[in-house]
Amino acid sequence: MGLGLETILVFVVFALLYAGLARGRARNWLLFAASVVAVYWLQPWLPIRYADFLLPTFTLLLTAGGWWLTRRPDPARPWRLEREDWLALAALVGLIFLLGMNRFLAPDWRLTPSRPPAPGLILAVLALTGLILAAITPLLVGARRWWALTGGILAIVGVFVVMKTPGLAQPLAAWWRSHTGQNVAIASPADLGWLGFSYVSFRIIHTLRDRQTGLLPDLSLQEYVAYVVFFPAFIAGPIDRAERFQKDWRALPGLRGLDAARLSQGGARILTGMFKKFVIADTLAMGMALTPELAQQSHNSLALWALLYGYAFRLYFDFAGYTDIAIGVALLLGVRLPENFQRPYLKTNITTFWQSWHITLSDWARFYIFSPLSRTLLRRKPRPSQKLIIFLGLMATMLTIGLWHGVAWSFVIWGGWHGLGLFIHKVWSDRTRKWYRGLKDHPHQKRAWTLLAWFITFQFVVLGWVWFLLPDPALAARTFLRLFGVGG
Repeated sequence: MGLGLETILVFVVFALLYAGLARGRARNWLLFAASVVAVYWLQPWLPIRYADFLLPTFTLLLTAGGWWLTRRPDPARPWRLEREDWLALAALVGLIFLLGMNRFLAPDWRLTPSRPPAPGLILAVLALTGLILAAITPLLVGARRWWALTGGILAIVGVFVVMKTPGLAQPLAAWWRSHTGQNVAIASPADLGWLGFSYVSFRIIHTLRDRQTGLLPDLSLQEYVAYVVFFPAFIAGPIDRAERFQKDWRALPGLRGLDAARLSQGGARILTGMFKKFVIADTLAMGMALTPELAQQSHNSLALWALLYGYAFRLYFDFAGYTDIAIGVALLLGVRLPENFQRPYLKTNITTFWQSWHITLSDWARFYIFSPLSRTLLRRKPRPSQKLIIFLGLMATMLTIGLWHGVAWSFVIWGGWHGLGLFIHKVWSDRTRKWYRGLKDHPHQKRAWTLLAWFITFQFVVLGWVWFLLPDPALAARTFLRLFGVGG
């Protein structure tokens, strides 16, 4: 479904009713249930039979599996659960099964995109998940726990790779079609449009890795599920941290529901986001932003530059608008999500750009890719050079961010483009630090250098969007050259 105007209106109405009517612990349970239901309600219709019900179900079951791996079991009784966790588990299973009963409702009354599968199949999927979790439970105590958590991370990465790689997703779609009596010849990766999985996978990996390192706080099942599928941030982030979310979650029972300052702040943020998305971004999308079709048709360098700038601003206002809406709705509900954008196109170097563009994704990649890889390389004998460690760390980080958007050569090139840019800036800044500090005594030169640095940074980022936008690397290369008048 996505965040259209109707969806935003439903979110706001729900948030206001929630703030005004819900009290105490009922707030947590209501928000838990709403987030579970939203996983299905937000999922768009898919052409493969039952896919738009089973994929959201897999989201919730993977989330439950992530909690099962990260909880602290009693070594003597690893299957034992607290009463609150039993209640949350019953609520989760009950909601999944209840949403499956939409099968018997008229299409206009369903909360699911299409008719769910038969109850027997839903029960079989739930039972199989329970058996798998029960089978791995003995691995969750003692020294084997580290390997179980590693296996969980690898499993999430494996599913992510399959879903994000067209050459793997298409055969999976064809296999699924073959078992539902549908035309296999028209199978497409788009058949498996698993809404929210990119963000869900990174949140689950965060908790699994933090449990390995001892940084993850103890989370109840209710807290864990709500954190992973919190509906305002489910589609487009930001990627919150579990410990920060838990703090707000546990404060909900004592929160003043109809707090004028919080409601006005949330409402203003929603309106700002809607203006960015529906006025600026959607206007730019009406022929004023580069698309693969326009890239093939346009051969004038100036026109291509104008369209590329249009795409850069369309992308920013679209994504930042969604983020503002998510943060605003969360504020109405009493949860303060982290910021994700801080005027990135005004930054004067590529490092500060990535500290202000999709901040939570950048922080995630730095924490779970750059830092561990750098520490590993530093411990190697013989130790690689400092520059090589930085280069490998930055390239691995940016390639991960690129591949997070999709396993394709265009995203590999885009990630490498930014990884190389970050490394060059690091080397440059190390060599010119003393000179740059001296500019404080020459204000005119400093202003001129700041303007030049901003211009170079902005052009570098904009040129990178060529590789991000155009799925065909050959078309991207031709478009890149035509921007400089090379080629026809």
